[in-house]
Amino acid sequence: MEKNEIRRMVKGRRRELPEMVLLDKSRRICEIVMGFDTFRLADEIFVYMDCKGEVSTKLLMEEAWRLGKKVAAPKVEGEDMRYYYISSFEDVANGYFHVPEPITGQLADNGASDSERLNSYKSSEQIEQDDSERLQVKDLPEEQKKRVLLIVPGVGFDRNRNRCGYGKGFYDRYLAAHPDYATVALAFDFQIVDEVPVRAEDIRPQVLVTESQVITD
Repeated sequence: MEKNEIRRMVKGRRRELPEMVLLDKSRRICEIVMGFDTFRLADEIFVYMDCKGEVSTKLLMEEAWRLGKKVAAPKVEGEDMRYYYISSFEDVANGYFHVPEPITGQLADNGASDSERLNSYKSSEQIEQDDSERLQVKDLPEEQKKRVLLIVPGVGFDRNRNRCGYGKGFYDRYLAAHPDYATVALAFDFQIVDEVPVRAEDIRPQVLVTESQVITD
């Protein structure tokens, strides 16, 4: 199945289900993630702002704030995606393609753009690390010594955690530029397909969570 076919299929399935059903499934997914050590140990949670029937991240944000963690959300700036800290749901407004984006000015990802950061890494082979290594910060520069969990959206996934996004490549570029961040992707069971086509620049999340399963290595 090609990625455009996956996008059409998932879009149709999202429309078929009532909002309350999607919210209940989202609650179960978030509860699983909140039980991970990766969530508990993180200093900062980088979320996506859900829309158009995606898994809701609202509970993750509320729990992170309750625990005193910093929360950041993405904003598209040209060809790059940058994260900005938010302290409430009032800190976002409709932005790129009507996706909620932060309206605060507090940059969360240390200033450099994705393009600038990519110059520091030789290839995507250096990005494939096991889960524990993503939270090892001892070798990072002083300004980067924070434990970040990045919550990854997606349209479709397979059981190898290959991801089909919306086709712009923002998350692949961002993850390539931030290989030290732990990553967990969220999806509903109906978003799991037999196989997602893979390109050299595609980056898999370390963990994929649905309402009924946790998929990892």
